[in-house]
Amino acid sequence: MNFIILLLPIIAIVLMFRSQKKRQQQTQQMQSSLEPGAGVRTIGGLYAQVKAVNEETIELEIAPGVVTHFTKSAIAAVLDPQEYDAIINGRPADDELPEPEAEDAAPAEDKPLTLTKDSAEKGDVEGGAPASK
Repeated sequence: MNFIILLLPIIAIVLMFRSQKKRQQQTQQMQSSLEPGAGVRTIGGLYAQVKAVNEETIELEIAPGVVTHFTKSAIAAVLDPQEYDAIINGRPADDELPEPEAEDAAPAEDKPLTLTKDSAEKGDVEGGAPASK
């Protein structure tokens, strides 16, 4: 019984080291697969596009014409082109696009609320809300 109690912490330590090593390998693989044109997110949450990859550093374009240098270890994730475009340009993903409305549907009233001279004398605001007296 004492043998099992001593063996459990050793097994837990081995499993922790194994998962840590696996994460390190995934990170190294991601960093080695970086190529110009890819969209990335840094560990600080900065979204940028890869312009050049050097031995230990990477050049990122954070705005049009603005290039900065980061270490490869500062890259947290490489993004899909569609995901990067959606984040940078605010475009929804394809599955989030609104469906086109049918032509026979009643048009929504796009009239802004305005206060006209006639309705001001009556105490009404156009749009149905009565003005407070």
